[in-house]
Amino acid sequence: MKVMIVDDNETNRKLLRVNLEGEGLETCEAQDGVEALEKLEKEGADVIISDILMPRMDGYRLCQEVRRSKDLSGTPFIFYTSTYTSLGDEKLAMDCGADRYIKKPAPLSVIMMAVLEMNETEELRPLPTDLPDQLLVMREYNEALVRKLEERNAKLERARAEIMRANAGLERRVQERTAELMTAVEELEAFSHSLAHDLRSPLMAIDGFSHILISECEGRVTPQAMEHLNYISKAAHRMNELTTDLLRLARASRGQIRRETVNLSVLAEGIFQDLREVNPEREVETKVMEGMEANGDMALLRIALENLLGNAWKFTGKTKEARIDVGMTNSGGGRQYYVKDNGAGFDMAQASKLFGAFERLHAASDFPGTGIGLTTINRIIQRHGGHILAVGEKGKGATFCFDLGGADQQPGPESPEERTKQ
Repeated sequence: MKVMIVDDNETNRKLLRVNLEGEGLETCEAQDGVEALEKLEKEGADVIISDILMPRMDGYRLCQEVRRSKDLSGTPFIFYTSTYTSLGDEKLAMDCGADRYIKKPAPLSVIMMAVLEMNETEELRPLPTDLPDQLLVMREYNEALVRKLEERNAKLERARAEIMRANAGLERRVQERTAELMTAVEELEAFSHSLAHDLRSPLMAIDGFSHILISECEGRVTPQAMEHLNYISKAAHRMNELTTDLLRLARASRGQIRRETVNLSVLAEGIFQDLREVNPEREVETKVMEGMEANGDMALLRIALENLLGNAWKFTGKTKEARIDVGMTNSGGGRQYYVKDNGAGFDMAQASKLFGAFERLHAASDFPGTGIGLTTINRIIQRHGGHILAVGEKGKGATFCFDLGGADQQPGPESPEERTKQ
């Protein structure tokens, strides 16, 4: 006996096929009514087991087409459905000419009993001339479709209500969590600011008095005692640097961004002048592109540039013919700023650590610092809505590129390279 299984769900077809073949029956498959009719006309079947809800041609229509066909009208037809399960659906199935109507999921024994009954007798199957009036069937068919649409709409409405309730709960939890995080961040920033501010006075006192002691005790105490005094002075100086950087970081994280037109070229030249005054022995070639104007917070951009240029100045300290370039390019109609040096560089495998607080990629004995400068720069850039990217190679320098967000994305002056192209 050959059974045709018609179902748009491949898993359902395979499962039923395995079960029936396990009982010694031959099977074939179709994914909807159109494919089923094509296969039935070519190879036929002894029994049809069909789902109802399918694309292109559903089970109701397939049953009617089978009953109208001269060659197929006598083929036993069993509906096997999990969607159309009301009494009206069952009546429509029988009115279309079905022999059996089984609801999913059903035990294999129930399906096998129906199949075997179809094979033993044809008395239960209506002849084509005994089929109900076509108008009656179409009316029932339309009613079944309306029922399904109403059921589906009711399910969608329930699902929508559930989603709305879930979204409302999620939004409430997000707001509560955001408020908690904002409070925690504000408290942490306030603590950092207070700690750094309150530490400065005693540290400056320790640093100042240690210098006095060193000058007064020189030549009067043992070398070991002088070494201890120098250690105290250096530690106090380092702590003072750390508190200064913490204050800068706190300042970069607090308050509103006040955007204005900022001449980065003038800022950079002024910072380089300050660096030369502090380190007059250094010979560093610096190049600053003219006419670089940005839309950002003047005070914060000054802090960012001081840190960027200070880093470049520091990490070119052991480089012969040191060079630092500050410039800007137009990328996609927006502005990208960069600071490039030929100093110590860094290993790109460790680039993810660069902007973390207190992260250092070089030994403090080689390049002293607190490890907060790049964190402060990153915070300032993020507060402007921008991004910063670092590219470098160990021993061959580093380049820091950044933008200042959408408010600064109008085209800027052309770079020398772009002017050359014209």
